[in-house]
Amino acid sequence: MNRIVVGMSGGLDSSVAAALLVGQGYDVIGITIKTSGYEDAGRAITGETNCCSIDGVNDARRVCATLGIPHYVYDFTERFRAEIIDSFVASYLAGDTPNPCVNCNRSIKWSEMLRRARALGADTVATGHYARLHRDEASGRFVLRRGLDSEKDQSYALWAVTQESLAHTIFPLAELTKPESRAIAERLGLPVAGKRESYELCFIPDNDYGRFLRDEVPNLADTVAGGEIVRSDGSVIGRHNGYPFYTVGQRRGIGIASPEPLYVIDIESGSNRVVVGGAGELSHRGLRARDVNMGALASLDEPRRLRAHIRHRDEGAVATCRTLDGGAVLEVIFDDARRAIARGQSVVLYDGDTLVAGGVIAEAFDP
Repeated sequence: MNRIVVGMSGGLDSSVAAALLVGQGYDVIGITIKTSGYEDAGRAITGETNCCSIDGVNDARRVCATLGIPHYVYDFTERFRAEIIDSFVASYLAGDTPNPCVNCNRSIKWSEMLRRARALGADTVATGHYARLHRDEASGRFVLRRGLDSEKDQSYALWAVTQESLAHTIFPLAELTKPESRAIAERLGLPVAGKRESYELCFIPDNDYGRFLRDEVPNLADTVAGGEIVRSDGSVIGRHNGYPFYTVGQRRGIGIASPEPLYVIDIESGSNRVVVGGAGELSHRGLRARDVNMGALASLDEPRRLRAHIRHRDEGAVATCRTLDGGAVLEVIFDDARRAIARGQSVVLYDGDTLVAGGVIAEAFDP
């Protein structure tokens, strides 16, 4: 019997993934990787939506008991803090807008799930992501495609998972919609069948990034408050309450009276300045990205027309894309200027519903 380890958050989707594999006759083991100790610090808002909370761990255990499968919890809070939380804070202090879930998928969840799976005698891991995966026989590459449910497609957040990891991965919910998954949970009597979804970061359950940064960095507000708000020509038009508390594209909360709407167009952490401008200054036609990971294609040395998405839930836009510097840099030139291209966010390239490549946005420019 094939043994599969399922990464279980205590949510509906991973629970249904485990149930489907049990029903298909696999020898299933559930594991939960505990990635955050915020509840121990007294900062958690406990509730059913917190995927890495004690409640989440307990829900995963209850589901495994219902399915009659083993469940193990592995504590990786120290590594998660060093590689994800500290990096998240450092990115904001550098004036970027990070996407920690992408980094966690690659460096924590998949690497640790596979390591633990092998220790448990399994060579395959499964998750509750809505994404499709197949091996292209011609190229030998493992190709991610959008999930069948366009409203729940999670391929964007998986762009950084390596080929080596994808070779040992399955997505049992690939051909399902969210309502179908919930119906399965209800039919099987899973204790999480009525559980609502979480949209917050697991280590910021109240979704208050400013509060989190102030908690993490002593005296942050006092240190960064009072910096200049400037126009793109350098003229000073006001003072801000701390550059880490602003994001590119932000309009509300700038606090400057102007005959035209003002938006944050850049954050200069070194000089503690927030640059603002009109809507026209917020858009750029090009971007370059780092930390490139190739998906369906082994390389993009030659320019290719693809659809590029610059943030989660972005509808995407057609662009000419290629890699530079031996594949280390991804350059994307859009046909039409895109609004609020933010450093630290992910750019993900698709050909139809096939994920071609991704990277972390390093700069926006106009070619």
